[in-house]
Amino acid sequence: MDILYRSAFELADAIKSGELTSSVVLEFFLARVDRFNQGLNVVVAEDRVRARERAIAADQAVADGEDWGPLHGVPMTIKDAYATEGIVTVDGFPEYKDFVPDFNADSVQRYIDAGAIIYGKTNVPINSGDLQSYNSVYGQSNNPWDVSRTCGGSSGGAAAALAAGLTPLELGSDIGGSIRTPAHFNGIFGHKPSYGIVSQYGHLPAPTSLTEGDLWVSGPLATNTRDLKQALALLVGPNRAKSVAWRVDLPAARTEDPARLRVATWFDDPNVVTDTESLALLETTAATFERIGASVTRSVKPDFDTADNHDVYMRLLTASMSTGLTAAQRADYDAISHAADDPVEAMARSVNPNHADWVALNERRLQIADKWRVFFQDYDVLLCPTAVVPAFPHDHSEPMIERQLGINGAMHSYMGLVVWAGFSLVSYLPATVAPAGRTAANLPVGVQIVGPYLEDLTPLAAASMLEEHHQAFVPPPGYAIEV
Repeated sequence: MDILYRSAFELADAIKSGELTSSVVLEFFLARVDRFNQGLNVVVAEDRVRARERAIAADQAVADGEDWGPLHGVPMTIKDAYATEGIVTVDGFPEYKDFVPDFNADSVQRYIDAGAIIYGKTNVPINSGDLQSYNSVYGQSNNPWDVSRTCGGSSGGAAAALAAGLTPLELGSDIGGSIRTPAHFNGIFGHKPSYGIVSQYGHLPAPTSLTEGDLWVSGPLATNTRDLKQALALLVGPNRAKSVAWRVDLPAARTEDPARLRVATWFDDPNVVTDTESLALLETTAATFERIGASVTRSVKPDFDTADNHDVYMRLLTASMSTGLTAAQRADYDAISHAADDPVEAMARSVNPNHADWVALNERRLQIADKWRVFFQDYDVLLCPTAVVPAFPHDHSEPMIERQLGINGAMHSYMGLVVWAGFSLVSYLPATVAPAGRTAANLPVGVQIVGPYLEDLTPLAAASMLEEHHQAFVPPPGYAIEV
């Protein structure tokens, strides 16, 4: 059977043509969960009974000449931050361990409306608030490349499930690299869409909130770029308040011809220490673009200081995520904010901003975004790191902000993990992660391909070029077997 690591949309075509049945495909993935999930702990909730019923219905629909859509009968998992009707949805919170929504998040519904069958949920950190996936309800999720290391977060369970062949498609969310870092750690593809083009409705911890939160986005993860592009096309659309008139018509990629692509690289920066072995692998992606005819300009970036960009990002991030803090937690942060000037206190000051402070911060953001606009007049995409290191050993010590990472023989702040993520998040830009190579320790490294605002198809096109000419998805050792 040609099922393992096959495009989700090809699986749907095979089901609709009669080459495969939905029931056979579902049982294939359930058997892989039975074989591999115990050592990974990435699929944390299942709905096998209803999934089997829907697979039978999907097969009957084919027999009746019905077409449910581009994901007809394809079984898949969903990140456990999205409300999923009839399946316990936790987002790492102990108080949600028995929460079973009676509705689907908008993005989940769009997959279902396209014919998908949701059979399970994948693990996240509490409140999707860490770059490791673990919580007190479901425990720790492991990386299939090395189970002693993290699979990332917050879409870590999703990315690891894809890499291990437990699902053909996933749905992530990203406010601090939570789509891109897990893609990088697990050797798969991920796309962070331009801000505002995919509905946020149905994401915990406030699944019925109508507020559109700052910075964060929903987007697809997959083992190939075809699935990223087709999944994005399904996900793009307004929330319910705007659906009467609001539409998204993403422009075509600036080019799909490598010889016409203008590539910029920004792999190293004095304001952030990045693993040198990873940087060498990233340079090979630039060399590949040169080899296939693209114009490559090295060590250029928009006309702003990365330290200033990171300061704006961390303040916006802290202000956005602070909405769930208790009054006591806010008071603690307020006390910290009056201490000496360092990154921890800078974050603390952003927990309780007044409106004037936030407006001034937002103006700083808009000025940076305009510099990106100017930059992309001369270049089509920017290649940069996804994170400062490959997947690292599990570290659940608290407080998180005091954790350390070993980089190039020295210890550095754990919070450096979000610097390259914030590079594009501040300005709402799309970014695609594609495999760049693997380290001497056989750990994946992904390159981040940043594109112009609302021109998502351009970085996706560049990722497709790398998939064809540089490196496609490679399964972790021991997982490329049928069960």
